[in-house]
Amino acid sequence: MRDPRCPVEPNRLQALLEQERQRFLSAHPHCQALAQRSAAHFPWGVPLHWMRDWPSPTPLFVRQARGAELTCVDGHTLVDFCLGDTAAMFGHAPAPLAAALAAQAQRGLTTMLPDEHTASVGEKLAECFGLPCWQLALSASDANRFVLRWARAITGRTQVLVFDGCYHGAVDDALVDLDPHSGATLRRPSVLGAVHDPTASTRVVPFNDLAALQRALADGQVAALLAEPALTNCGLVPPAPDFWRQAQAICRAHGTLLILDETHTLSTGLGGWARVHGLVPDFWVAGKAVAGGVPCAVYGFTAEIAQRMRAVKERSAEGHSGIGTTLTANALTLAALAAALQHLHTPPTYAAMQVAADLLEQGLQQRLQARRLPWTLTRLGARMELQFMPHTPRDAQDVRRHAQPALETALHLFLLNRGVLLTPFHGMMLCSPATTAAQVNQLLQAFDAWLAALLD
Repeated sequence: MRDPRCPVEPNRLQALLEQERQRFLSAHPHCQALAQRSAAHFPWGVPLHWMRDWPSPTPLFVRQARGAELTCVDGHTLVDFCLGDTAAMFGHAPAPLAAALAAQAQRGLTTMLPDEHTASVGEKLAECFGLPCWQLALSASDANRFVLRWARAITGRTQVLVFDGCYHGAVDDALVDLDPHSGATLRRPSVLGAVHDPTASTRVVPFNDLAALQRALADGQVAALLAEPALTNCGLVPPAPDFWRQAQAICRAHGTLLILDETHTLSTGLGGWARVHGLVPDFWVAGKAVAGGVPCAVYGFTAEIAQRMRAVKERSAEGHSGIGTTLTANALTLAALAAALQHLHTPPTYAAMQVAADLLEQGLQQRLQARRLPWTLTRLGARMELQFMPHTPRDAQDVRRHAQPALETALHLFLLNRGVLLTPFHGMMLCSPATTAAQVNQLLQAFDAWLAALLD
């Protein structure tokens, strides 16, 4: 029986999926061979099991990536609207970054000492993102872990709060879900090998729900709210109008620190969502794209928070704080971050991204309207997501209710076979400053062909 939420006949959808799987296998013999060879030493044939979470029947092995394109080992060039799930938001191998890395490689990679770029990087971080004080990490996962430690240390509280459907990397505290019936915190069932029980120290509420936020903070036991400005991993869910101004006021009223993780929302505009919208959190985190895709994350904080951090550190015993790793802020990372802040985090870069995103949004909206499809396009700066639901989602549960995984898989694989790469999770598309009008048109033409294959 046809799902009333989906205008596509199920048998036709399954037939298209099988056809596209066979088309991929026929066109990618070298990818298949590499997958078989790699499987002898890497489970699932990949060095990180996430790399198998694509719709293709065998992994797509990449030979090179430049600008907004990548080339696989079978010689096929694809327009890349995934961009390393945001890590390559400014395009693959931007020239200023490549030059900075090559130059620094001749001067040394890591010393566990501050590099000469340190002072200028701090100044540029403050100028770009608006917070005066900074520390570094190697990934946003690490940065979020470290910030939660600081928040607990300076508040003396153990509880943290997250939104249902959030993503903050491999942070145990945030790998939780909300029981929609009882409101209780649940272990996320996909998490492997968990020892720490996050349900004892993490609270979860629905996104965009100010009343639930108020209730969760009312007892004064929550050290910090760790949140994305918009949910991005369960599907793009934007904040309701004025939500964040009111949410921050609630946090302040209860002595709870606000941590904004902008790893996936840097594409909003120069300085990220918070800078664009005039919100100043207590802590601010970004990874992935902040240094152009080189492993790096930063966390910024206010002068008041910096003072409280110094005080708690000075009171503590000598020894490992549990914050930081040996390679944190290594010389190569600092050189990449310096180059990115100077050449990539700029008004012209973001202007080019927005132009490409405008073209893509207009083209997709025209097609949805022309066919009267019950689907929604949600946009956040240069990032947007095609959602197979009739309205902009309000929270994670709203997204789950309308999930169409088979339709998503069919879209991704069909476009991949026609030279267009989307993020494997949901229907997310991201435009880089290197994305051209011709590349946007290639996606739109492939989307037209997909709609015709399913509906005509």
